[in-house]
Amino acid sequence: MGNRFQATDRFADGAQYIGGRLRSGTSGNTHSVVDPATGDSVYDYALASPADVDAAVAAARDAFPGWAGATPGERSDALHRFAGVLAEQAEEFAQAESLQCGKPIKLTTEFDVPGTVDNTAFFAGAARHLQGQSAGEYSGDHTSYVRREPIGVVGSIAPWNYPLQMAAWKILPAVAAGNTIVLKPAELTPLTSLLFARAATEAGIPDGVINIVTGAGRDAGEHLVGHPDVAMTSFTGSTAVGKRVAELATATVKRLHLELGGKAPFVVFDDADLEAAAHGAVAASLINSGQDCTAATRAYVQRPLYRAFVERVAELMESVRLGDPFDTATDLGPLISHAQRDRVAGFVDRARAYATVVTGGEAPGGDLAKGAYYRPTLITGAAQDSEVVQSEIFGPVLVVLPFDGDDEGIRLANDTPYGLAASAWSRDVYRANRATREIKAGCVWVNDHIPIISEMPHGGYKASGFGKDMSAYSFEEYTQVKHVMFDNTAVAAKDWHRTIFGDR
Repeated sequence: MGNRFQATDRFADGAQYIGGRLRSGTSGNTHSVVDPATGDSVYDYALASPADVDAAVAAARDAFPGWAGATPGERSDALHRFAGVLAEQAEEFAQAESLQCGKPIKLTTEFDVPGTVDNTAFFAGAARHLQGQSAGEYSGDHTSYVRREPIGVVGSIAPWNYPLQMAAWKILPAVAAGNTIVLKPAELTPLTSLLFARAATEAGIPDGVINIVTGAGRDAGEHLVGHPDVAMTSFTGSTAVGKRVAELATATVKRLHLELGGKAPFVVFDDADLEAAAHGAVAASLINSGQDCTAATRAYVQRPLYRAFVERVAELMESVRLGDPFDTATDLGPLISHAQRDRVAGFVDRARAYATVVTGGEAPGGDLAKGAYYRPTLITGAAQDSEVVQSEIFGPVLVVLPFDGDDEGIRLANDTPYGLAASAWSRDVYRANRATREIKAGCVWVNDHIPIISEMPHGGYKASGFGKDMSAYSFEEYTQVKHVMFDNTAVAAKDWHRTIFGDR
């Protein structure tokens, strides 16, 4: 067993990080961080008010000129130091993430935390590569070049499913590009966002560059998105809330980046490696207890492999070990809350009327009964237009459907409002390549599902939003492109002036 993070001791001064220091929220309302493995409160804190948001935005606004004016090398050096501090504190970050989310400690220590350290190191390097297009004489009489400039204060909102990684995905490209930021984490899971901001200060990143306000969406979140001094907003969360964020951002003509829901298809063609596909489906559907926008949720299996695939996936799911998140032998932890567990159970219970629950479909009893646990669940026999196929369940539930020809498989994969991620499983390079072209999703894996890397972009199509996290492509969201043009002729009366006045 590992150590449990002591949040009350670590954040005794409050859950707001403004201008380089912790402080308490002033809304008059409190919130509890609950360990979903036990249902016990582990940290009570005061929520942020609109006035706290104002203070955080003011701190970010004041820090902006100095940070934007730093050289790319200076920002890069600061981010390299930041990556070093994160690596030194990796164990503490893993403990805090497992405590507030219920993630197995092996997931936080091997995925969430090292991924965040790597992301920080990547943006430390990328900060030096913000150049625009090379200079050129495109009109013949002028030299043009392109500058990339920071936008200003960014106001971002992160979700509860990957609080550390999502904080990093929001903060790092913004500050690497010279912006300052106010991040609002989910009220359920503020701990690692606060640790992240404090680690930045320890690394020497100036006060006010990174600020955290932990408050309710309707109070702190909406005030942040609508704030007149916030130049851009980035939101990751549900499509329904994303629509509200878009309304608020549009009203103040802000730059907007949205990473929303998903319902990822997992397409298995009849020449696929069955064992690889079955293992991949279990891992990709159960990661983070299925609370992942890119998780495999709809497996379409060509009919010759369908029965064997269902049998093997069910067998593997039944071998998954539920348990204490701090036990290194645990495979699957609880969902984020009992409310989320009950929501997932509702989808499965309603599906019993029209589909078959092959395995799972229940909360465990015994020692785990107090937690928000739900067994890995496999469903077959659902229609393409059914709720479990079309709606985002966000739990450890995989629905498997058969298909016949390749055309049908790709058509079914695209038959959803979402388009965040997908995978295709085949030994035939031409078949796989067709799937990558025709499946409408921001990421299409071939013979794997879930891996992400800092160098490559992450973002969706359709109702999954627009814009990119990670990679150099994310700078498209966080920089303003400026065209600069110099006259090269030194001629006072230019030939084009005659189109406005005078003669040639």
